[in-house]
Amino acid sequence: MLRFWLLFIALFSFSLAVEDVNTTSTSSEAQLQKIKEEKLQKQREIDELSNSLSINSVLLEDYGIWLKSYSNHLTYVKVRDELLKIEKKIRKYSKKYQNSKTKEMLNSLRKKETTLEEQLALLSSYGDSAFAGMRHPEEITEVPSVNNPLDIFRALSYVKELQQQLDSYIKKVHELESLYELIQERHKILSELFVKTEDSKYTLMIKEIKVQEEAISNELATFKSTAEVYTQRIDATILSVNKNVEKQSRGIFDLLVIIGILFVVALLIKMIIKRYITDNERYYMANKVINFINFTLVVIIVTFTYMGNVDNIVTVLGFVSAGIAIAMKDWFMSLMGWVVIMIGGSIHVGDRIRVEKDGMIYVGDILDISLLRITLHEDITLTTYMDNRRAGRIIFIPNNYIFTSMIANYSHSTLKTVWDGIDVTITFDSNSKKAIYIAKEITRKYSKGYTDMTRKQLNKLRDRYSLKSTNVEPRIFSFIEPNGIRISIWYLTNSFATLTLRSTISTELVEAYNVEDDIVIAYPTQTMRMHTVEDSISPVDLIKSEVNHK
Repeated sequence: MLRFWLLFIALFSFSLAVEDVNTTSTSSEAQLQKIKEEKLQKQREIDELSNSLSINSVLLEDYGIWLKSYSNHLTYVKVRDELLKIEKKIRKYSKKYQNSKTKEMLNSLRKKETTLEEQLALLSSYGDSAFAGMRHPEEITEVPSVNNPLDIFRALSYVKELQQQLDSYIKKVHELESLYELIQERHKILSELFVKTEDSKYTLMIKEIKVQEEAISNELATFKSTAEVYTQRIDATILSVNKNVEKQSRGIFDLLVIIGILFVVALLIKMIIKRYITDNERYYMANKVINFINFTLVVIIVTFTYMGNVDNIVTVLGFVSAGIAIAMKDWFMSLMGWVVIMIGGSIHVGDRIRVEKDGMIYVGDILDISLLRITLHEDITLTTYMDNRRAGRIIFIPNNYIFTSMIANYSHSTLKTVWDGIDVTITFDSNSKKAIYIAKEITRKYSKGYTDMTRKQLNKLRDRYSLKSTNVEPRIFSFIEPNGIRISIWYLTNSFATLTLRSTISTELVEAYNVEDDIVIAYPTQTMRMHTVEDSISPVDLIKSEVNHK
């Protein structure tokens, strides 16, 4: 019995031991899994921080000017400190006994001293602070005086320039603020990376970024205080300029009111004179006198208004010039027309042009282009044949007509041909297809030389103009008209001798059509029917009379 209980106790103890082992094993696995997850989480956080650091580095590249200035400042400080050490060593060795070794050492130190001094001179602009060269805003130039209307434009331009200067400096402040925020963010990221990784490489980086952060913080405070002072100065200057502009604007308004009153009075006087003076020539002279007096009064008023300062003579002369320009508008417009003609190259001496003015048409060749007018020699053309019935006149065309009237150039650039047309009408019972064929053959025969010439000329003009249709072959059209079929013939001919080819083709067409039996040229005709006494008796009465006669 005792053995049985001992065996039972042994088995029970063994089962408890096995359970403890299983429990311990399960607990160890859980701890290992937890440690593994913590390591993975830590690595993910490190990767995220490294990625954030990379992004921060990319963003800092946009502030290269600022960082370069800061780097130059650090270089200046480093060179300066090194130069102080060299100078200290030089003083030390200078006090020692001057043997060959000491002299050699002194020479080497002095060479280094010279090199460092040169480097320091190059970096002198970065000596005061990291951003000394960028800290000072642009100087406010001398405030312009506003004594006449022209000065208003200078003053407004000056205000705009000041505002641009202020905006530029405020932009610098904002850029430095953004840079400071990025540096702070970088400091935070590096600190977290150091805590996560405990890597010693981040220690030096954190130390450098702290120094940089402190330097930029001090510079930012200086920039902000400078911006406040600069803003106040510019606002005060702009306010002063705007007051002067406002004062001058009121003066201009008063002057315009006085001038307006003078013009209204002059207009009323003209209306009164028109009622009592019926002769056109006398009214014209009176109108001229009133205009002259009115203009003189305006000049006197403007002169007394702006002649308080000798410097305003230029302004007065400007007003006088403007008045002369208004009085001699056509003359100045002709001068401008001459400039446009010379620069534009639309017409040249020797070109054949067509000018329309007041219902009259003039066609001729340009003999001369002077400052004020174009001299034209009228030739015998289709226009003179059909409309003017005169030719050979010398026509003087003011240059300002190029702005107000239609001027057509028949021989522009290399193009020396124009399209001309002849219309001929045949009867409805004529062979129209045959008539068109004959017209086309005759036209091709006599205009072939001009067709080939125009084709070459148009190819040259492709470089200067967009030419969509370059068909130069004769074109024949047919239309139904009340008295027959009209055949319209179009062909290219010499710009300076259109009537010659028109006459030749017209003669050949008439002769060719007269030869054909099935082609009849139509022209206005009348038919007369003659009646005798017997023709006046109706057919019924005539039959009755014949029956009665039988």
